[in-house]
Amino acid sequence: MKQDIHPEYYPKANVRCACGNTFTVGSTKQELKVEICSKCHPFYTGREQLIDTAGRVEKFKARRAKAQPKAPKKVRTKKEMAGGRSKEK
Repeated sequence: MKQDIHPEYYPKANVRCACGNTFTVGSTKQELKVEICSKCHPFYTGREQLIDTAGRVEKFKARRAKAQPKAPKKVRTKKEMAGGRSKEK
């Protein structure tokens, strides 16, 4: 490995979140400032909300409820496919 080309590694770098939470990680910077962390992110805290704009989910459910299931195709036998011709002479 080449010498003096790699950045310095800090095994105990401090991370500060905008919510006030602090923790340590390994990084090439001694101090990191982040806007959102696992303590304040909605996905990790359970406060996640799905936003349904213009009622798309309701429209989809209404279409699925209104749709009629298609009848299965009739299976034809070889006799029907031949047009009912008989092999008598």
